[in-house]
Amino acid sequence: MIRAVIQGVGHSVPDQILSNADLEKLVETNDAWIIQRTGISERRKSAPHETASTFATISGRIALEKAGIDPMEVDQVIVATVTSDRLFPGTACVVQDALGCNSAGAFDVGAACAGFIYAISIGGSMIEAGRAKVILVIGVDVLTKVIDYTDRGTCVLFGDGAGAVVLRGEENTDRGVLDTVMLSDGAGGKHIGMDVGGSYCTPVDFKNGISNPGDIPYLYMAGAEVYRFAVGAMGDACIKLLQKVGLTSEDIDLFVPHQANSRIIDSAAARLNLPEHKVFKNVHKYGNTSGGSIPIALSEAETEGRLKKGDLVMTVGFGAGLVWGANLIRW
Repeated sequence: MIRAVIQGVGHSVPDQILSNADLEKLVETNDAWIIQRTGISERRKSAPHETASTFATISGRIALEKAGIDPMEVDQVIVATVTSDRLFPGTACVVQDALGCNSAGAFDVGAACAGFIYAISIGGSMIEAGRAKVILVIGVDVLTKVIDYTDRGTCVLFGDGAGAVVLRGEENTDRGVLDTVMLSDGAGGKHIGMDVGGSYCTPVDFKNGISNPGDIPYLYMAGAEVYRFAVGAMGDACIKLLQKVGLTSEDIDLFVPHQANSRIIDSAAARLNLPEHKVFKNVHKYGNTSGGSIPIALSEAETEGRLKKGDLVMTVGFGAGLVWGANLIRW
């Protein structure tokens, strides 16, 4: 049996730090309010010239270097993002060219904050099926580009960044992407999304004043509804996956959830009866980086020595769609 084993990991975030104090100057909010409700102290904001491919390329290059893999060995580049540089071509194609992965196919996965969950499952399945040997999986978003900084319900939450992993097929190993659950509820799509930019409401429509009433050219979110959904969905996905593979939460060495909100993370960890030392958090310094959230956390966890070869890692995420899911990975 062939398994898709993580060989290298890397991440990249913008240099500019947007602190809670900075946001106090832009919108009616304060540091204590933000920390109490989200656990976020600061987030990273991309410069005008920086795009999703900027950070995806850097994180991908770092992951390849750590894996000791030449870009020409890569068979596929998969980028999970909902803030692609352009509607088309895909950001994965821009990254493939920038990295010199000239033998690789490239495509984007649009599953919002659960994008990395979906993308690593797709990449792992391709390797297990013998369709590829080496796959670069990247999660990236630059949501500060589509945030309304007069809306305190969203502008305090989101930041920019990317994380990447290199998957390579190995035989006779218990390491790799073990299994995944991927779930969705399209009826909840109304709770978080962005209307303008696709075929539903084009930028030209909006400019000419012929868009549908209520359409806005920014990310919108019904915070209370999304919070209630996330609290249940995160724990449910983890339990469903553990039951699927015949393991328990006691088997988990490190829990790396989507970094959206500290209270949501704590709720999911409590549902699994996980002690604090088994839960990875960096939401306080990056906020919600959407598709970049989980791979950034994996990269930092490895750098901090909290991930060792053979560790059982559980990742879980949720996002616009509504979509959610979880991965089990033997590091």
